[in-house]
Formats: sequence, structure tokens, C-alpha cells
Amino acid sequence: MQKRPLFIALALLAGIFVFFLALILATSRFLDRPARFVGHSQVGVVEVQGVIVDSKKIIEQLDAFHEDGSIKAIVLRIDSPGGGVGPSQEIYDEVKRIDADKPIIASMGSVAASGGYYIAAPAREIFANPGTITGSIGVIMEFANFQELLDKIGLRSEVVKSGKHKDIGSPVRTMTEEERALLQSLIDDVHSQFVDSVAAGRQLDIQKVRSLADGRIFTGRQARELGLVDELGSLEAAVRRAGELGGIDGKPEVVYPPSDKPQLIDFLIQEASSQIHQALLRQQGGKLQYVWPGFN
Repeated sequence: MQKRPLFIALALLAGIFVFFLALILATSRFLDRPARFVGHSQVGVVEVQGVIVDSKKIIEQLDAFHEDGSIKAIVLRIDSPGGGVGPSQEIYDEVKRIDADKPIIASMGSVAASGGYYIAAPAREIFANPGTITGSIGVIMEFANFQELLDKIGLRSEVVKSGKHKDIGSPVRTMTEEERALLQSLIDDVHSQFVDSVAAGRQLDIQKVRSLADGRIFTGRQARELGLVDELGSLEAAVRRAGELGGIDGKPEVVYPPSDKPQLIDFLIQEASSQIHQALLRQQGGKLQYVWPGFN
């Protein structure tokens, strides 16, 4: 009789544990994020969505999965038209570093162009859908010119500068041929870096990459025929392949980086941020980018 309260208490605790476990699983399902339990052999998925403006969050997520012993392989899911040169190069370097120790599979969604392709290049293997838009290996700078508009409304800009090229790309005057040549030299150098990185990451002949690096876009199927992509397949196919490379038997358990917000809110914020960033770039210009301008 004295043991009965103990059994009741244990049963109550067990019931509470089951309730919270079910709540965690249900919440995870609602957020489309599998629940994570330490100790299993898992595949981590890091998502790159929208314009690549900053590399910090992506690098932190990649590093966390790299250092987690339960994560045997990583899938980099890319749905991006590219973005800033610096952030794209930083993610490229991190993917290259981690893949030398733990396999990374790049999985392309609807669009993985320009900088979106750049960050995929050093992965162990690249998966794309047949209709994925990819490629766009190139660099772009855009400048607006308001000179005629200002003349019509009677406004004039006065500039004091330390050197003749300090206001290069100014929106209130026409660009000189000398300035255009200087910017073209800059573009050519960064474009050469892009070509070198793709050739190294994909282990392709640099002349072949250079022949494809005129900014054109490809479908996933075309990219596979050209050697820019390894396999045609969905995110699930990329996860299975990552599991194989990570030595996981059977269907891999998938985990995502922890998130404090529902996926829908994250998506809306990211989409709004991307659209604002695109609008600012069109108005301000002068940003050096690995980006496909056909994305909107």
C-alpha cells in the first residue's frame, strides 16, 4: 500500500514526459523541422534562400553541424540568385574547408545562379532539379544616372574630391571612358576569381569553365551535361546521398538549425529583405555582385 503513491507519481511523471514528447514532435512537424535528439547519426540541412547579403548566419550553421559529432554529413540547400561577392566567397571558403573533413552535398532548388552556384562549387557533389536555373557565372555592377532628370528640374551637384576617380559611378554625371575602363578591369579580375573557384571546386579545365562563364544561365539538365552539376535529383535525393557518404545505414534522420520563429515568418522576412535589397541595388548601384539580375 505504501508503494502505491510512488507508482502513481512515476506514472504521472511518465505521462507528463510522453505529453511533452508528443508536443515537441507535433510542433516540429508543424514547423517542417524534424525534432533533434543528440546521439543519432544524422544529416544536417543548411538553407540559403534569397539574395546572399551576409554570410554570418550560414557560416555559423555550417560550423555548428561540422562540430556536432552526431551530424555525419551536411546538405547545403540553395534557392538563391546570388548576391554580394564578399559573402559568396566567404561561404565558398567555409564549404571547402568543412567538406575536406565532413561531406557536404549541395542541393539546388528553383534557382542557384551566379553566387548561388559559386557557393555550391566546392561541395563534394551537386544535385539539381532538371528545371533548376543555374549557371550565370559572371559579375555585374549597375549604376543609375539621374543627370538628365536633374537638368530638367534645375538641380546641379557640386562635388569636392581628393582625386579624379573618387566619385566614379556618380549618378549625377556621365561616366568617362577612362572610368569605364577602370571598372571593367575590376570586373574582369573578380570574374577571373569566379572562374578559378569554379574550376577548382568542380575539378574542371579552366578553359572549359571560361567558355561557359559569359553570364548565361542553364537548366539543371544542361548543367549536368556540362559538368557543372553531378546529379539530377530533389532535396530528398541529396539527403540520401549525404547519408551514404556519411556512412549512415538506411534512411537518414534530417535536422535543421534551431529556429525560434515559424518557417512562414522566416520566409516572409527573408523574402522582404531580398526584395528591399534588390530595390536598393537598382537605385544606388555600384555594388560588386555575383548575382543573376533576371531573378525578381
